[in-house]
Amino acid sequence: MAARPATKSGPRQADLLVAVGELLKDLAPLACEPTLVGGMALVTLGSPRVTKDFDFLVVEEAREQKAMVQAFYKHGFQLASSTDGQGAIIRTIDNQQVASARLRIDRPKSAYFYNGRLGLRVDLLFDFPIDARGVRRRSTRKTIQSYSFHIASTPDLIRMKEIAASDRKASTDLQDLEFLMRL
Repeated sequence: MAARPATKSGPRQADLLVAVGELLKDLAPLACEPTLVGGMALVTLGSPRVTKDFDFLVVEEAREQKAMVQAFYKHGFQLASSTDGQGAIIRTIDNQQVASARLRIDRPKSAYFYNGRLGLRVDLLFDFPIDARGVRRRSTRKTIQSYSFHIASTPDLIRMKEIAASDRKASTDLQDLEFLMRL
């Protein structure tokens, strides 16, 4: 099911869910083990947080898979090659072979993929900051708009937010921690 065109105010949240759900269907057979973490995971738990990106913790070996990069490009995403001081993507790699090689050679702890048509960003964290397989084992499978998402457990989300809060010192991380502690 293709996403509907964006409205003047941007794509609807339902369109973003469909785009990510379709991407996850193609990633499922690749053993990347994507588990939703970050702000969107908190939204699924009832947080009022506003976020438009999806963060997935994946196994480190996923970075080596050309098929993983191919799935992103098939769905209109491109690997980010440059961000500004606030983390906004300002440049992407339009060639999927170059993107795949870049991931294998640079071996980043995280990678950002961007779909410019939707204004949608999907971040991959490669076994960072904690082990993806363990988080996946403890995750909860949730169906959202007929798409299957694995959502990190509350204790794992707390652990990741504590790490992020100590590294970034961002107020959103502290607000997220406060929400998680109340669950």
